[in-house]
Amino acid sequence: MVKLSVIVPFYNVQTYAPDTLRSLQANARQDFEFLLVDDCSTDGTPEILERAEREVPGARLIRHEQNGGLATARNTGLDAASGEYLTFLDGDDWLAPGHYERLLRAMEELGCDFVRTDHVQCTARARTVHRVPVGRRGEVLRPRDAILPADRSTGVDYPFAWAGMYHRRLADRGLLHFTHGLRTAEDRPWIWRLHREAESFAAISHLGIFYRRGVASSLTQIGDIRQLDFIRAFDQVLEETAKDPDSAQLLPKAVRTYCAVISHHLGSIERFEPAVARKLRAMSAAALKRMPQDILKDALDSMDIERASRLRRVRRRSVLSGEAVA
Repeated sequence: MVKLSVIVPFYNVQTYAPDTLRSLQANARQDFEFLLVDDCSTDGTPEILERAEREVPGARLIRHEQNGGLATARNTGLDAASGEYLTFLDGDDWLAPGHYERLLRAMEELGCDFVRTDHVQCTARARTVHRVPVGRRGEVLRPRDAILPADRSTGVDYPFAWAGMYHRRLADRGLLHFTHGLRTAEDRPWIWRLHREAESFAAISHLGIFYRRGVASSLTQIGDIRQLDFIRAFDQVLEETAKDPDSAQLLPKAVRTYCAVISHHLGSIERFEPAVARKLRAMSAAALKRMPQDILKDALDSMDIERASRLRRVRRRSVLSGEAVA
């Protein structure tokens, strides 16, 4: 029986894939499987993965016929996974030896639906530790209790799917799949759904995953139209949270987070192609109009002057004639 399934999408990461695969080999165990999903790479990645399937214990290569993006590639891996526990890794990140055994031990000892763990962000030669924003460690908690307060960083602000491990019962309940086709912010509806609907989780103090930041091919570095999928992602967060029995308590957090992300993108709008920048402004104005206006007003009143002013300007901005907003 497979104890752990690790889902690893790859797309045009030939420079980094060997490090990722070596770290998987250093985490291999007879009852672990590594599902390597090639999302129709056009560089040397497919050949690297073919070798890995032969050389890395438990590795299985799955090929996409066309590029679907990270969310879709993760779903492909989830559908093929057979493990009692599941986790994710991105094709340009890497692990410390024994990382998965330590997470698995914590899962089995705690008996919860999922665990969340800290990680190391790697930008060029710099290394920065990022902690799960949950104060109580090694203790089983109720996930929805880690959504609030609205004005502080909480569990839903730490959306990285690879920073944790998940019991199969979550997949059976439909809580682990991602919104098909989302090209960015795919983790946001996912982490909100997980915290709203799972029954138990724990945060653990363990550093064993290394997140490579600043990769040129990453969507966080590219200012094209795919970046605007964050609007669709956060619209989904608001729509689903509005149906929750505790929506009156949870929506202020969702709206405030959405506003913060819009402001972040508007604050670095120069990195977008001109046509995409125009669309960003129009879509942001439309998104602000769709939000519950009383909650939006409170959110803007509670934000710092720079971010609030940026959002108020785009809120007042008329959508240019003929400009698509969705």
